[in-house]
Amino acid sequence: QVQLAESGGGLVQAGDSLRLSCAASGRTSSFYTMGWFRQAPGKEREFVAGIRWDVPVTYYTDSVKGRFTISRDNAKNTLYLEMNSLKPEDTAVYYCAGTSNCLGDGCRRVGQFNYWGQGTQVTVSS
Repeated sequence: QVQLAESGGGLVQAGDSLRLSCAASGRTSSFYTMGWFRQAPGKEREFVAGIRWDVPVTYYTDSVKGRFTISRDNAKNTLYLEMNSLKPEDTAVYYCAGTSNCLGDGCRRVGQFNYWGQGTQVTVSS
């Protein structure tokens, strides 16, 4: 059993920064890849960033490249998402996810991830 718990969301102004954390517990050794997704009201859940659990290889959706940084601390079983230069269109519930089904850059679809956190709200005001 694996549990993921996000924290760090909040209300910020455009241009501000936030750091999300995701604490993983349980059988984390089963992870191949972890990622961050987000879901805005009325929209489908979308991929934001991913990282391999074995080596620090990262990949991003185009809209956050250069602004967001995904990282992980394996010793602490914690995933992070550093978000800079936030925009109102970044407003969404952000979800941490893990997968034992795929590895690396090819893991971008919701259905490829089999472990999910409960989500944390990020609101960016203009």
